[in-house]
Amino acid sequence: MPRKVWLLVAGMIINVTGASFLWPFNTIYLHDHLGKSLSVAGMVLMINSLTGVIGNLLGGVLFDKWGGYKSILVGIVITLVSILGLVFFHGWPLYVVWLALIGFGSGMVFPSMYAMVGTVWPEGGRRAFNAMYVGQNVGIAIGTACGGLVASYRFDYIFLANFILYFVFFLIAFIGFRGMEDKKDPGVQKEVEMKKGWSLTPGFKALLIVCVAYALCWVTYVQWQGAIATHMQELNISLRHYSLLWTINGAMIVCAQPLVSMLIRWMKRSLKQQIMIGIIIFAASFVVLSQAQQFTMFLVAMVTLTIGELFVWPAVPTIANILAPKDKLGFYQGIVNSAATVGKMFGPVVGGAIVDLYNMEVLFIAIMVMLVVALIATSIYDKRVKVEETVEEKIAV
Repeated sequence: MPRKVWLLVAGMIINVTGASFLWPFNTIYLHDHLGKSLSVAGMVLMINSLTGVIGNLLGGVLFDKWGGYKSILVGIVITLVSILGLVFFHGWPLYVVWLALIGFGSGMVFPSMYAMVGTVWPEGGRRAFNAMYVGQNVGIAIGTACGGLVASYRFDYIFLANFILYFVFFLIAFIGFRGMEDKKDPGVQKEVEMKKGWSLTPGFKALLIVCVAYALCWVTYVQWQGAIATHMQELNISLRHYSLLWTINGAMIVCAQPLVSMLIRWMKRSLKQQIMIGIIIFAASFVVLSQAQQFTMFLVAMVTLTIGELFVWPAVPTIANILAPKDKLGFYQGIVNSAATVGKMFGPVVGGAIVDLYNMEVLFIAIMVMLVVALIATSIYDKRVKVEETVEEKIAV
């Protein structure tokens, strides 16, 4: 891979490692340390995700307008200042304010980085996006493993660790990302400036439909960070064991990605079929989870979930990259990131409310219904548009 791509991947690893000191433990901190109900914790995480959606869309638009370097730095600075506030003032209600600002700032960063890696290495095809995806999960594996250890020693140290790593990310971006901006083609830029807005094209409609499925998958996925995390605590499964599950998740993604890619290549499946297979595997993981009482069963459920994730998560940005006009790469990636963030936003609220009002069994039923809807949406998203795929894009390598 080119040096620029390695720098982007390194930045992604540091970024996500720092973030992974915080996000898996938000619900636990709000519920167990600040004494808030699961519903309130869900509302706080919803606010964090809502500001993240705004950041995703703004980050994508700024990428198309300014280029990646400026848009990424703005997002990093906002996040860094917010984390510093969290280090010193992490009580109620300032915790909510800092999480909202962190969601906004970090939300600006992700679509810009995904769009930038596609522009600095266009000949890399899907390999460029896959490198970022793997880097993101290396960060998750490292961050959750270390975060669990730090939290078990003293919980508020995770805020300091988050700040230190994000400052390192700032240095990497400030020094290493300089000069990476996509150079706009004057002819294309002139044509874009002559257009007054944009229309709801068949390609954009297709993207919105597949993003509905993507968001629903994320609603189910984030239950692991909310209701399921608290459920494990009630079963006397330790924080170290909980963080170990996320470490295994990240390690599996890094190690098993080539095997899954080979399997998809052998099966010769399209992106749509790839996502549908992943959703079915998601459903199987929650069937296992619904019966889990011991750590071993939670481990089996996480392994199954991770296999489904390997099918679904890399495929959706690939579809966005295929459907996006050249002058809308950042915007389309912003839509994809927003869909994920919307799922993260509503997931904790929905999960927390269902468990507070009913029980875990009802939550699992609701999860299965959402996955069925996601499966249907995926099956119809490309009815009015032909998604051109190279062999490399099909296998999402």
